[in-house]
Amino acid sequence: MRTIRVVVVDDHTLIRQGIVGLLESQPDIRVVGQAGTSDGALAAVTEFVPDVVLMDISMPGTTGLDTTSKIKASWPTVRVLILTIHDREDYLEEALRAGASGYVLKGADIGELLQAVRSAARGEIYLHPAATKTLIDDYVRSVTGGGERDPHDGLSEREREVLRLIAEGKTTGEIAAELFLSPHTVQSHRDHIMTKLDLHSIAALIRYAIGKGLIDL
Repeated sequence: MRTIRVVVVDDHTLIRQGIVGLLESQPDIRVVGQAGTSDGALAAVTEFVPDVVLMDISMPGTTGLDTTSKIKASWPTVRVLILTIHDREDYLEEALRAGASGYVLKGADIGELLQAVRSAARGEIYLHPAATKTLIDDYVRSVTGGGERDPHDGLSEREREVLRLIAEGKTTGEIAAELFLSPHTVQSHRDHIMTKLDLHSIAALIRYAIGKGLIDL
């Protein structure tokens, strides 16, 4: 029987160790490494080159999505499964664009998590049922709408708020105070906005916001 070699990445130690214990109880799965940060994840993948990486989407510093992109760029054969509490369409789409082989909710049952790991190891894409429905609904909307969806439609309400405030010239600290968020969360939102809109500077974000009429000149 082939053994699936897994690296588990989650910044919450108790959650990470719980997942490790669950996976290690399976005869066909072996956890070869674990990490709580993006740097740790990249170091573990470098050392072990696993079959599958279970990647938490929300981590301090570099996000799980950015780390997934880095892993796929350097190790195309390594499969990455995104593990998250967020059942959100925008996160799902970003995960797939980053090269993830699946998207599993932390609230999933044990059988679903194990199925996801085994599916990813076989080179398959695994999505939980709600995520599959989301993709189908999105496809139907794009077809019936008669064209491509405006990238702005893919922004969450919070991301639209952050975009507007950035365009108004407010700093990360000012945005964090106004929206009652941490500066790290604001930075993460900004990075997601730039990825979704395929923009690469604050100036480009401001021009985009002006073009969309999000701020008054």
